[in-house]
Amino acid sequence: MDMILENITRLREHIYNRAVKAGRSPEEIILVAVSKMVGINQIKDAREAGITTFGESYIQEARQKIPQFSEEIKWHLVGHLQTNKVKYVLPLFSMIHSVDSIRLAQEISQRATQLEKTMEILIQVNIGQENTKSGVSPEGLPQLLEEVFSLKGIAVKGLMTMPPYFSDSENVRPFFKKMRELRDNLFPSLPDGFSLPHLSMGISSDYEVAIDEGATILRIGTAIFGERK
Repeated sequence: MDMILENITRLREHIYNRAVKAGRSPEEIILVAVSKMVGINQIKDAREAGITTFGESYIQEARQKIPQFSEEIKWHLVGHLQTNKVKYVLPLFSMIHSVDSIRLAQEISQRATQLEKTMEILIQVNIGQENTKSGVSPEGLPQLLEEVFSLKGIAVKGLMTMPPYFSDSENVRPFFKKMRELRDNLFPSLPDGFSLPHLSMGISSDYEVAIDEGATILRIGTAIFGERK
């Protein structure tokens, strides 16, 4: 508990200071503790330290963990989602970060409608155009958004990205900046009543730069729980 509490305290201080330095309100930044491959007791320690939103990547692992916690905790799916796993995801998670195709969005819509639920989603953008990563291309984003906005049972809350990794976080800045500009340039063309308030970008190694460039959701694992075994 002591290590996790210290890590979270330090992390929150850094987030606060960086947001203020960037001229932003720290309250607009959501901290998602990525708990994949993390034990139940460690998650409980993080909850006791004030974390209310956790992120999981693997469906089978999440199905074992999430029922052990109260409904006051929010769970975000931050990993890749296959269409055939959607039926397991909707009852467990409050937000899906990784929607990258109309086919996946349609499956979520169908399942959510059956459950009389509105599922919050983010559209994943492959901002670095990497073959090894999922996500719609920046060029394909407007069309995908147009198609997704028409679906029932879905609330599009913003965009998510996983940029290329660099040992020097400053090298990631252009990708975060491009994401923000990509989102902002979409505003004039959005249908009435729609907005894209969230940018999910920034992990343990680069979250401070992500804050500078407008991130509203940080996906932090290692800086809270340490290296996974």
